[in-house]
Amino acid sequence: MEEFEEGEILLCTVDKVVGTTVFVKIEDNWEGTITTSEIAPGRIRNLRDYVVPGKKIVCKIISLKNGRIQLSLRRVKQNERKELLDKIEKENNYKAIIKTVIGKEEAEKIVKEITKEQSLTNFFEELRENPKILNKYFKKEDAEKIIKIIESKKEKPKEVKNIIKLSSKSSNGMKIVKEIIDNACKNSKCDVSYIAAGKYNLKIHGPDFKQIKSDINKVTEEIEQQAKKQNCEFELEKVKH
Repeated sequence: MEEFEEGEILLCTVDKVVGTTVFVKIEDNWEGTITTSEIAPGRIRNLRDYVVPGKKIVCKIISLKNGRIQLSLRRVKQNERKELLDKIEKENNYKAIIKTVIGKEEAEKIVKEITKEQSLTNFFEELRENPKILNKYFKKEDAEKIIKIIESKKEKPKEVKNIIKLSSKSSNGMKIVKEIIDNACKNSKCDVSYIAAGKYNLKIHGPDFKQIKSDINKVTEEIEQQAKKQNCEFELEKVKH
């Protein structure tokens, strides 16, 4: 059990439920147990509402004693669960890439070799910076194929747009409008383009959709607030998220 440690988050498969104890299978043929009190907070009316044989669950190791792995389901935080599932999804994708290039049997052998030294996720992250590490495990032509697949799967930057109408009846209205937009955008990555008749396109690119959506909304709200102070006409005409 040296490969395990208390506090570690694991993906387990429910094997059986005996009385108030849940037996689960862990990778590499290990077995763990979960008591009823560690399934969920509060009173549990029906244990099978949470665990049934064959179901995959994310657990936390709470004890390693006398060759037994004691686990908890309720102590796993939402972010810990998501982090583990994201990691597993990534590793499955990496395994699929290797399998596509060299076949299932050979892929399993090489994955075992790689994971003796580091996780598959770390290997592929390092690969993005140093493609030559492939040469240790793959033939040149196979390494080139893997690199091409990874390049084709690179996530494209996301984009959000807001189209607004902003105008002023003041004698120096154009200057006021320009200052409002410039001030609202100066601390952001927002690109602004003029469309026609007081209509403007606000646009932000980035890898994190949630973040750039928040950023463009802040810019738009700032423009609206400044427009009110300057007695300008403002309208959010279209949102493209």
